[in-house]
Amino acid sequence: MPTVPILMPQLGESIAEATVLRLDIAVGDTVSEDQEIIEVETNKATMGVTTLCRGIVADIRAREGVSYPVGTILGLLEVEEAEISRTGVHTLEDLQAAASQEPQRAEAPREDDANVHFRPDDDGYIEPQAVEPSVRGLPVPAGTMGAHYISPRMRARMDELGLREADISAVVGSGAGGRVTVGDLEKFLEYIDTWPRSKASPMRLSVADSMRRSWTRPLASVGMPISMDKLLDHRRSQEPKPGLTLYVLRAFALALAEDPASAGYLIGDKIVQPRSFDIGVAVQVNDGVLVPILRGADSKRLSELQEEYQDLVDKARRRRLPEHALQGGIATITNFGTFGLTWGTPIPLPNETLILGIGAGVKKPVWNDAIGTFVPSTEAEFMLTFDHRVVDGGGAGMLLKRVSEMLQAPELL
Repeated sequence: MPTVPILMPQLGESIAEATVLRLDIAVGDTVSEDQEIIEVETNKATMGVTTLCRGIVADIRAREGVSYPVGTILGLLEVEEAEISRTGVHTLEDLQAAASQEPQRAEAPREDDANVHFRPDDDGYIEPQAVEPSVRGLPVPAGTMGAHYISPRMRARMDELGLREADISAVVGSGAGGRVTVGDLEKFLEYIDTWPRSKASPMRLSVADSMRRSWTRPLASVGMPISMDKLLDHRRSQEPKPGLTLYVLRAFALALAEDPASAGYLIGDKIVQPRSFDIGVAVQVNDGVLVPILRGADSKRLSELQEEYQDLVDKARRRRLPEHALQGGIATITNFGTFGLTWGTPIPLPNETLILGIGAGVKKPVWNDAIGTFVPSTEAEFMLTFDHRVVDGGGAGMLLKRVSEMLQAPELL
């Protein structure tokens, strides 16, 4: 009976690999078409690998906890000829034959080689690619001294280990001017060889990469306390009650629509302004953060955004966001007040210029000129972090002040 490979699918435009979380099949199981058989984790979400046809599981090559690139053979199905004709799926034999016809490839793929995968092109499947690990090396803890000039030899050794400059900041350099040598690095790696360690998840690595790229820009933050009394009063009158973050998101979108250059990108000698005010909201998930995007937040009333907002947040918490919901934002809202934090300095994503953080509301005595005494008021600290190449402190301050003004009239949101 012909065999059909179960391949790691392309789970998103920017997804190159995924980690197998759970296998829902066993050898000998009968599966139906479009059945979810393997749960995988990308660097953004949890998704399912489904079957392309009916068949019987003949082999399982995937292992839980292991990452595989797109196109890797995860298993094999035994499939009837009639089913192959009906669905038009490629058999393993088809893929092997196609690969063997490649003029630049001397060796055809082996059926028993779990480390071979196939990349599709317009005509089907082309030459197999050997799986290479995407992350190498050891975690490096914080230390007291950093690296300066990196020699070509040192750079080559770092490349072998999959290390970046930030990873060797803990290594004390013995070279000229505190330069870290290959010997220093090897000594340090030997020193920490017996330390406890755990494998970083794809989500953790994705967050680390984003923050590293974000910090290549000159970032600055401004902040101010904002009264939440009118917003809280308005929220009590609503059913269902909008989230506090949604109020701020809507006000932020409107403020940016009035001054779109604040959310622009510096590309060469030009400021490229956004065409749509699509705002992300940071959602804490296991071992990381996801940022689903609300499209056109400036053009929809609060009541129109509420259902979409709640749906995206719920999907983010379950790691079930579609790829399109994670791309194209121009700024982000993060409510770290939900953790009881009163202030913080959030970092914008690499593709965004701004991020607005919301601290926890705190009751404070505020002077009231009308009655000549202090009255209790709930205030929250708002922190706006921005790319200082695009926005100056004064501009950021005016933007934050405009958000504050809008939150004093929540009925207009």
